[in-house]
Amino acid sequence: MEAKQHQIKSLKSYPETGGRSLAAAAGGGDGGGYRGGSAEMDMEAKIQKAIDFKLEGHRCYKEKKFREAIGKYHRALLQLKGVQAEEQRNAVESTEIECYDSLTACLLQSELVNYERVKEYCLKVLSHQRDHFKAMYRAGIAFYHLGDYECALRYLREAKNREPTGDTVLPSLICTARDVKLYVRRDLNLNNPECEWIIELNISC
Repeated sequence: MEAKQHQIKSLKSYPETGGRSLAAAAGGGDGGGYRGGSAEMDMEAKIQKAIDFKLEGHRCYKEKKFREAIGKYHRALLQLKGVQAEEQRNAVESTEIECYDSLTACLLQSELVNYERVKEYCLKVLSHQRDHFKAMYRAGIAFYHLGDYECALRYLREAKNREPTGDTVLPSLICTARDVKLYVRRDLNLNNPECEWIIELNISC
């Protein structure tokens, strides 16, 4: 995982000139602009704090402290809850994607993997970025372990089409295709649209 540090635009202080107060300089005589500036500063502080927690999570992950990393990513997401800063929308969205993606990576390192949670986080990533390869692949793995072979096959096929090297997805794809083929045979669902593709793989069960 590559940590991406996003630059957060800082508010510049208004110089106090001619005896005017900071509130007056920021937004007029009633101080309304100052309150607005303070709210914007609070949002920017939350976003920056979320990025800090995310980077701490990356550090913990590299040190194989997966439980601690999970806690950091959750704290990052909590900082972003309710933040609606249009100017910082890209920073918020990219931080959320990184955190959910990293959470799935941590969960998959567990002895007892919560595949339901892995699926949930992968789908959150894909709701923001539909062509996210890792989320697509991990969603396929999660659906496979949850027994939803047809969804697993769909996500793994999409991941295979986007994989740069072509080596990571294929074993899981073949395994899933075999299970889907058995599933189709068992349920006699001969009209399943996946059947033709499975037959084309020429896999014997």
